[in-house]
Amino acid sequence: MKTVAIVLAAGSGSRMQSDVKKQYMEIGGKPLIYYSLKAFEESIIDDIVLVVSRGDVPYVTKEIVEKYKFDKVTAVVEGGLARYHSVRLGLQAAAADCDYAFIHDGARPFINRDIILRALQAVKEYKACVVGMPAKDTIKIADEKGFAASTPDRNLMWTVQTPQCFAYKMILELYQRLDREEGDLMAKGINITDDAMVVEYYTDTKVKLVEGSYDNIKITTPEDIAVAEAILGRK
Repeated sequence: MKTVAIVLAAGSGSRMQSDVKKQYMEIGGKPLIYYSLKAFEESIIDDIVLVVSRGDVPYVTKEIVEKYKFDKVTAVVEGGLARYHSVRLGLQAAAADCDYAFIHDGARPFINRDIILRALQAVKEYKACVVGMPAKDTIKIADEKGFAASTPDRNLMWTVQTPQCFAYKMILELYQRLDREEGDLMAKGINITDDAMVVEYYTDTKVKLVEGSYDNIKITTPEDIAVAEAILGRK
């Protein structure tokens, strides 16, 4: 059995209001992307493919991969215009004999070995799983005018995180199909916002929900940096 982690770090981080891309901003004296790479480096994952912004490959290779000795990183590749382009490029850069792919947002620094192990157990059994946590808040479905249209049962609501994990050949083929049919999907107004949606749209495979952690936050805005520093200090 061979596993690969596709770590996505190709975003612009426009909401961070900083000249430094968020994946390279420091928390606890290390660049943000360091923490998720370290977690996968010290886990049961065999290979890591790091997907970065255009033009960043030399910098990331020297200042992050080589500097911190992330020996499991087998490829550093440029991403695409949208997240799903970057995922496809990352999957295509992985070894052809992979069995399972873990797709992870590099802006989530607090992934850990326990989460990775739970996800591996689930993906081996179900072929598709996503990490997440039960929603703490009541969720409202809005109508097109911004009014509350319905309130789903909170006990059934989850907030989805990453990694999202799949049988490698299946998810690679689905992303390649998505690439071919991108124009048709856009014409239909279908917006793919996470990896599980690709499986849900194209197949009958059910996606298993796996417990992550409320600490497994995504760093998106300046306020998130302060939260991340507090979590890091507690750990």
